[in-house]
Amino acid sequence: MQWIWDRQSVWSQAAGHAKRAITRARTVALVLGVTGACAGTTAAQVMAWSDMAGKSLAFLSAVAVGLVPLATKRAGPQQVRDWTRLRSVSEQLKSELYAYLAHVAPYRDADAPQMLLDRTERALTDASDLVGHTVALTPRRRALPAVTDVGSYLELRVVGQIEGYYLPRAAYMSQLNSQVRRLEVVLAATAAVLGAVSGAFGADWATAWVATITTVAAAVTAHAAASRYAYQEMEFSRTAAELESLTAHRTEDADPATDDAFVDQCERVISAQNEEWRAKWLSE
Repeated sequence: MQWIWDRQSVWSQAAGHAKRAITRARTVALVLGVTGACAGTTAAQVMAWSDMAGKSLAFLSAVAVGLVPLATKRAGPQQVRDWTRLRSVSEQLKSELYAYLAHVAPYRDADAPQMLLDRTERALTDASDLVGHTVALTPRRRALPAVTDVGSYLELRVVGQIEGYYLPRAAYMSQLNSQVRRLEVVLAATAAVLGAVSGAFGADWATAWVATITTVAAAVTAHAAASRYAYQEMEFSRTAAELESLTAHRTEDADPATDDAFVDQCERVISAQNEEWRAKWLSE
């Protein structure tokens, strides 16, 4: 069990590293794109009074725009596919171990230890092409979950996932989504003001910045769409609600068959969230 728990730690870390690399790449691409657009517009406007400053800004703009494809390449379909599969393996190992510790089907028989090892090895074999992401990682020192029955499974696995992961992540994604929406409003308002200045006073510099601000706003919107903040908020909230519903309907004096069904339903909800989430990321 400790070996499996250690493997889960390694695959979880690998998934975390892959996710952070994708997030960094997208953020860098956004910053480079915004820098390129702003520097290019500024270069055209300062060239008249400082040739060196204008050329320097034009150079910065060209470099920033040229580096955008390199940054986005590190957040491409293959990277997303590897990350979601790493996360799927991590969650599968966790699911099997929790079911084993709770002593529910299919781990009620005498051959439960061998079955757990077989299922673990099958999951790792199916993902053998991803081992390169894990070779440099070492397991975090963690005690096995203190799960001994369905009651402790409910407290540590289900309630722990709801309160320690799904609800906080939903709140965090909601915060990010709100920040993006506020930024979009600010950029739209700025573009409107600059457009008014351009029309009322015939200011060519304002006209140039309207196009630039519009480009920046489009880049921010595209970044938010690629990061799927709204979708993640919805999925985390939905999964938490489904687990809370299952918890509310569970009875303390349930028979073994009911306990088996309860754990199976909880793991299916968690697994469904992972698979739907993975399908969504890979569909676009």
